Amino acid sequence: MDTTDRQLLDALRSNARATYAELARVVGLSAPAVHERVSKLESNGVITGYHAAVAPESLGYSMSALIGVNMSDNADVDAVASALASVVQVEDLWLVAGDESYIAKVRVADIGGLGVAMRAVNDVPGVRSTKTTVVIETKFEGRVQSADTTKAEDFERAD
Repeated sequence: MDTTDRQLLDALRSNARATYAELARVVGLSAPAVHERVSKLESNGVITGYHAAVAPESLGYSMSALIGVNMSDNADVDAVASALASVVQVEDLWLVAGDESYIAKVRVADIGGLGVAMRAVNDVPGVRSTKTTVVIETKFEGRVQSADTTKAEDFERAD
């Protein structure tokens, strides 16, 4: 991956609906050359998809929480992850080092929905206990570092 590929990735992260002509102007190549590069980034698994960013509140999900999951000593890590994937309120799941084995991010409509989600997570075979932290306000989320390594190396705290 070269500098041009990284510029394309940054441009697509800013506007995934940009045309090849628009991207070409950003990186100084022809539209067909940009199309070829983007196709290569897709086929190599660098670009994994294009997604609509939907405000959860518009769907009625006004509450988020992080659920720390402690597993039983004999629990299978992958089996627990598969079971947690079937809990519809679980939006993200991370295997972590620390007090918990997993951290699950859930989105729900209200406190009653949070209770349903917590019970569903607790009912997963292999889960010994959970610890829930309610999100009061989301300042930002979904931020990915720049693909431009020169920007990443020069990174100072973003305010």
